[in-house]
Amino acid sequence: MDTGRIKCVLCNEGLVQKKTLFEYMGRNFSHEVPCCPKCGKVFIPPELAEGRMAEVEEQLEDK
Repeated sequence: MDTGRIKCVLCNEGLVQKKTLFEYMGRNFSHEVPCCPKCGKVFIPPELAEGRMAEVEEQLEDK
């Protein structure tokens, strides 16, 4: 994904890939996602939200 083409709506800065920590149901996991270098807001691409993140959520809910 060419994150430099996607811009933060708040800061108008090009997004950069950054390892980001996520928490769900008391569990932590990290993944590189596009992030604004100025304000730190992250962009979760639909393929990640509907793919890998959905799988992790399902696995954690089954435990």
